[in-house]
Amino acid sequence: MWNTEDDVAPSVRVWIGLGLSFVSALVISWAYSREHAAAVQLPTVSISRPWKAVRTLLADRRWVIGFGAEGGGWIVYLVALRLAPLALVQGVNASGVAVLAYLSTGGRLSRLSRRERVAVALAIVGLALLAVSLIGTNPAERGPRPIPTIAWLAISLGAAALFALRWPKFAQASTLGLAAGLLFAGGDTSAKLVVQGGGWVLAAVPLVIFYSLGSIQLQSAFQHGHILVAAGTANLATNAVPIVAGFFLFRQVLPPGTQLTVQAVAFGAIVASAMLLGDRARGVKVPGAKTDDTVNPAIGHSC
Repeated sequence: MWNTEDDVAPSVRVWIGLGLSFVSALVISWAYSREHAAAVQLPTVSISRPWKAVRTLLADRRWVIGFGAEGGGWIVYLVALRLAPLALVQGVNASGVAVLAYLSTGGRLSRLSRRERVAVALAIVGLALLAVSLIGTNPAERGPRPIPTIAWLAISLGAAALFALRWPKFAQASTLGLAAGLLFAGGDTSAKLVVQGGGWVLAAVPLVIFYSLGSIQLQSAFQHGHILVAAGTANLATNAVPIVAGFFLFRQVLPPGTQLTVQAVAFGAIVASAMLLGDRARGVKVPGAKTDDTVNPAIGHSC
């Protein structure tokens, strides 16, 4: 629960946290676009050879700039986690890739495919509804319990390993992106544990493991398809899983009555937006991609 003795009112803290989460989402989405542009030109990287992958990525200046921006966005994200409940932060964060898709066109929706226009609209509607659901409320959450938390992180890691091995066998960019998203989801949940303080600072260990492996895995996904396929699928898992964790592990207090319905619709719209971007229609080949995944010619690498 929020400390009522804090200088800043709990509701104000939450709004500041959600604003920072949105800024973080935009910065990280932009960073993904830089990393993707670099990764498709590099030798294949794989989570099975982490040290070789790290050397390959760090040797490329463009990728390092993107990764540096991603790190800055992550620091802003940590502050957001300290100020607002996990499920709400992830709900706002999930909209970042859709909003970036819109901004990348200079506000010209005609440059997006129909599927992408729907995704952008859902993200914006979801954000608006989420804001409405919070009016007059004081969102709070409780401390997690150790055993369910450890089990949650272990399952996240195991599921990520299955998808990293490309099982089941479907589009590689989607499969690898989903593996990256599950790893980042474990990292985000670990980050929320760390900012709880006390003995939970030990969660810094899985935090480093999840984020390190997730970063390598995402670059592999980038090399096998368009950014909105890889990042869209990763974004779906990265945010949908911690949203559930916010209610299951951190037992976030639900808003009353109609506001609960509005919040549920908001989460649904935001997650659906990420799903649409992760399963987008195919267009032309990605230059340098190592599979047959394709892209919308209206966007290309302009993100």
